[in-house]
Amino acid sequence: MKVAKFGGSSVASAEQFRKVAGIIQSDQQRRIIVVSAPGKRYKADTKVTDLLIRLAEAVMRGNEYDSLIEAVVERYADIARGLELQASEVIEQMKADLQQKIAAYHDDHLRLLDALKASGEDHNARLMAFYLRSLGMEARYVSPREAGIFVTDEPGNAQILQDSYEKLSKLKQCSNIVVIPGFFGYSLTGHIVTFPRGGSDITGSIVAAGAGADVYENFTDVDSIYCVNPSMVENPRQLREITYREMRELSYSGFSVFHDEALEPVYKAGIPVCVKNTNNPEAPGTWIVAKRDHRNVPVAGIASDTGFCSVNVSKYLMNREIGFGRKLLQILEDEGISYEHAPSGIDNMSVILRANQLQGEKEQRIMDRIQTELKVDEIHIEYGLALIMVVGEGMERAVGVAAKATAAFAQAQINIEMINQGSSEVSMMFGVKEEAVNKAVRALYDAYFAPVYAQKE
Repeated sequence: MKVAKFGGSSVASAEQFRKVAGIIQSDQQRRIIVVSAPGKRYKADTKVTDLLIRLAEAVMRGNEYDSLIEAVVERYADIARGLELQASEVIEQMKADLQQKIAAYHDDHLRLLDALKASGEDHNARLMAFYLRSLGMEARYVSPREAGIFVTDEPGNAQILQDSYEKLSKLKQCSNIVVIPGFFGYSLTGHIVTFPRGGSDITGSIVAAGAGADVYENFTDVDSIYCVNPSMVENPRQLREITYREMRELSYSGFSVFHDEALEPVYKAGIPVCVKNTNNPEAPGTWIVAKRDHRNVPVAGIASDTGFCSVNVSKYLMNREIGFGRKLLQILEDEGISYEHAPSGIDNMSVILRANQLQGEKEQRIMDRIQTELKVDEIHIEYGLALIMVVGEGMERAVGVAAKATAAFAQAQINIEMINQGSSEVSMMFGVKEEAVNKAVRALYDAYFAPVYAQKE
């Protein structure tokens, strides 16, 4: 049995709905379907989720919002017309549902935002089930509540409750096709609560683990996962296999193909994931598995992200001061700031964090507290930092992986601001100036993957 999740671009139009139906019909093992809200039909288009956020904001501000309801409902009506469906009753139910949610949560803004955002996936799942039935398939819509997806009551940041997996196991007994909306679950008090943005991947993974699927298929708009962002490197190498740990590291570091929280349920359940293309379903895709053969390709991929800064602190004999690091991080915690990395030496320590967390007076307040409470010799904040992650489980046993990176940077005349490597040796992190990040990624790609191509040729 397979669980197949279709992303926003896969369900954005009538044409895409037809492709999804063809994929489902082509394999009887695809019995549980998870769908996102309709994404962009073309580059300048607006995702339905973004329309719903605008709707919520208009309600919160007390502005007119009827036109926004019409815009949302029209997206589904356009799909129904393109599929030649007699779905006027379904469309009217969507409009009534939006109005009911607005009335119920008008004065509770966090609940309102969650309820409206979730309706994008919910309405699309209902329409998909309706369409599949029109084609003669035994398909039915199942809400997350009926399926058993119960979550913590944290609006916008739901976490699955462990009891849900036992409830989801009953989906194995379904003989027909089940269509479940992604992105949200229900709290024990009955409220709709969404996962973090991109959370339809999380739903798919949870459902696959709970139902005991043999495979979790994640359909998107690319043939496979690439070892590097294709916008940075022309025709990069496609990955046929990658491990859960490698994918997790790359997702965290900027890969947008797979939500970084989505792998945990299938990883724990040992369910392989196949990332495939809705527009080219015959392509083999990329398998995410527990182990891969990394003898010839120790590095799986290179990811990068911008918008970081480094809080750099120096104090003579810092290494002898018990609790110094804890006190420094406590100051950041007191200010509600999370950090990414904290490399240190005997007399210095740097804390890497998202620069947008130091807005307003917070930056000066933090610097003042560090100076006053820790009595440091020097403190300064360096902005405009990009982080590049080189990821691969084979690096642990391969000689010279780090040397290749530093040599590539030297040859490209790129200054390394920071290097950090975890004890597991699954990844190496480099900090460079933002303006050099594209050049740096291309240099690393040439160092790690060009020789592999040369050997194959």
